Amino acid sequence: MNIERITDQLITHEGYRKHPYLCTAGKTTIGVGRNISDVGITKEEAMYLLSNDIRLCTADLLKLFPEFDKLPENIKMVLIDMRFQLGPNRLRKFRKAIAAVRANDWLEMIVQMKDSRWYKQTTNRANNLIGMVLEVENGSHN
Repeated sequence: MNIERITDQLITHEGYRKHPYLCTAGKTTIGVGRNISDVGITKEEAMYLLSNDIRLCTADLLKLFPEFDKLPENIKMVLIDMRFQLGPNRLRKFRKAIAAVRANDWLEMIVQMKDSRWYKQTTNRANNLIGMVLEVENGSHN
């Protein structure tokens, strides 16, 4: 079978949509006719999407923190996690936390993380991330 030919045919018939939509059968669909209501996605597909999302988060954080690559590993992981959850615009509202990161002031970063609606809404996740920042502050993890 000519995979390129059937691919082109299916794209012609199904179209491509980057955002979910309801197909004529009322199923949530995305991409080229992928019925995610019934079929969903495989773990491999989810990991592929996650890998792309991590790259996007990291690229965005490099814009926000030109020295991002030089930050301690735990701080990079915390920032990627927050950027992933909050998106680019909401993360940028953490102005004082961003300033604290730029100053390598990890205690102030924690204060600012706690002083947010995000902290109240996702306390367990936030506390986990705060613990990672504390490890850097205490010198137990770089």
